[in-house]
Amino acid sequence: MKYTDESFADIQMLRYRLDGFEQLTTAQKTLIYYLAKATLYGRDITFDQFGKYNLRIRKILEAVYTDLTTDHCSEEFRKMETYLKRVWFSNGIYHHYGCQKLTPGFSSQWLDSALRHTDARRLPLRDGETIEQLEAELFPVIFQPEVLPKRVNKADGQDLVVTSACNFYDGVTQREVEDFYNSRKASDADSSEPLSHGLNSTLTKRDGHIEEVVWSADGKYANSIRHIVYWLEKAAEVAENEQQRKVIGLLTDYYRSGSLKTFNDYCIAWVEEHEADIDFVNGFIEVYGDPLGLKGSWEGIVEYKDKEASLRTQTISSNAQWFEDHSPVDPRFKKAKVKGVTANAICAAMLGGDEYPSTAIGINLPNADWIRARHGSKSITISNITDAYNKAAHGNGFREEFIADSSVIDLLEKYGDLCDTLHTDLHECLGHGSGQLLPGTDPDALKAYGNTIEEARADLFGLYYMADAKLVELGLLPDREAFKASYYSYIMNGLMTQLTRIEPGHLIEEAHMRNRALIAHWCMENGRCISLEKKNGKTYLTISDYDELRRLFAQLLGEIQRIKSEGDYNAARQLVETYAVNVDRQLHEEIRERYSRLNLAPYKGFINPQMLPVFDDNGQICDIQLNYSESYAHQMLRYSSEYGTLI
Repeated sequence: MKYTDESFADIQMLRYRLDGFEQLTTAQKTLIYYLAKATLYGRDITFDQFGKYNLRIRKILEAVYTDLTTDHCSEEFRKMETYLKRVWFSNGIYHHYGCQKLTPGFSSQWLDSALRHTDARRLPLRDGETIEQLEAELFPVIFQPEVLPKRVNKADGQDLVVTSACNFYDGVTQREVEDFYNSRKASDADSSEPLSHGLNSTLTKRDGHIEEVVWSADGKYANSIRHIVYWLEKAAEVAENEQQRKVIGLLTDYYRSGSLKTFNDYCIAWVEEHEADIDFVNGFIEVYGDPLGLKGSWEGIVEYKDKEASLRTQTISSNAQWFEDHSPVDPRFKKAKVKGVTANAICAAMLGGDEYPSTAIGINLPNADWIRARHGSKSITISNITDAYNKAAHGNGFREEFIADSSVIDLLEKYGDLCDTLHTDLHECLGHGSGQLLPGTDPDALKAYGNTIEEARADLFGLYYMADAKLVELGLLPDREAFKASYYSYIMNGLMTQLTRIEPGHLIEEAHMRNRALIAHWCMENGRCISLEKKNGKTYLTISDYDELRRLFAQLLGEIQRIKSEGDYNAARQLVETYAVNVDRQLHEEIRERYSRLNLAPYKGFINPQMLPVFDDNGQICDIQLNYSESYAHQMLRYSSEYGTLI
């Protein structure tokens, strides 16, 4: 099976394979199939969360794209096709990573003509609405750059709610949002099990009054959620054990009620389920799509254990207490007893929502710090996704272009894939689960800077231990030289090569990119082991002392953990704004020009396998067939047809 598929704009589509799926039992395959259906039914929710006009824009573009009377050979149509593929990829009209609005290459006049030649019954027209009215609402959003320009705005000094186009707030200001949820938090300040206030709701102002509209089976997104609940209930019928059945039951109860107390119960039960080979994430989870870090974007992933690769992650998690005890942070911020840390390498079986088509390579949940402290966390490294990335990257000329020292290239060829995977393990399995908040610290105290600080904390934890002899002792690295591959590639990315993902004139916006820039630039400024040097007109990275670099990682980890544990907003703001936001214009131009000559796409995404149930003579599922041949466009159109629930 080929791993690479088509490319468009700045994106390359890949395929991932479900290795070992055929060895699962029929019940396990059926469970995965039902969970996969529940995963795909959340797609429209994510589109709507990422912008209030996204669904209607997607619908009109899909109608034009599939209209047989449209001239599919024209230049304007081809540009519209590329734009639509980007909209599918980003779950809306904003870039999936940079959050800036996508620029259409076609004109409003062309789209107007195309819409008027499209069967009106296929357009998302409301009762009595005309095409003129539809265009009056949507065309400014599509074609005028100044209208709702960014999905998530994190610019210091601006009202982040008013200036962000994400669809979590309606008619309220940042101050009003913060005051509203500070009041909610104060109401359960004495609770030993605080709620994740704001996680599953839209905050809106109606007639001068602020209220929450909860996302539930009887509230907003009800039609999508009811479909999700249906398939979760089917999954419960074939659950692998009673604890997994309890987990699914609590999740469906939460979806029906919208109760954040039930969500806490679900998270605890989910963390405490360790025996099943099949697992999943389904719900309003990550808060990176909200500039204030409160609202959970809908996401889904279905997974099964990669048992051979899990030996590595289980070795790490079984030594979690040792890593916590030897962490270079203030003892006040360490967990005296690490509880319930479980880690597995898994094969993704289906991706959905905010995890599709672009997906993480590792996940650590739940988000609530108090649940982590008392009940533990689950971490996964997604082995088949990482494998697809690695196969697509080998031999593409990237290292030869950006590394002048052949010995460093040899180091990365020998250890690079192993170190990248291991750093992800340490980041997810231990980094996010390490440390603790001081009593009374608000977990949301860092506000818009919280996500960047948290990712930096987890990355630094992993980087510090990559160079520890303990990893060689545990058999996770072959020797004490291997870690240098991780250090070099990380710093090169943070200082240089991640700039390929930023448009000219833009700042660094995305939390993971800010995290890497913060670490790399802070270490270069505060040490003497990192330098950028010109050779034959090109900029290259030199690391002269890897041991000093590790000491810098330790120093910065100590400060980042202090900021997190104490909720020091001002220190977080100072670090991020100083080291993580700005871009050197000349270096940026050079890196982008060099990268462009390689004809590589800076972003990768994935096409899901298609699951087809096979039935026996009694109408019962007896097998699940996998189809890897579906094209990107066909999959997206099929999903819009089969799983379109909101308009």
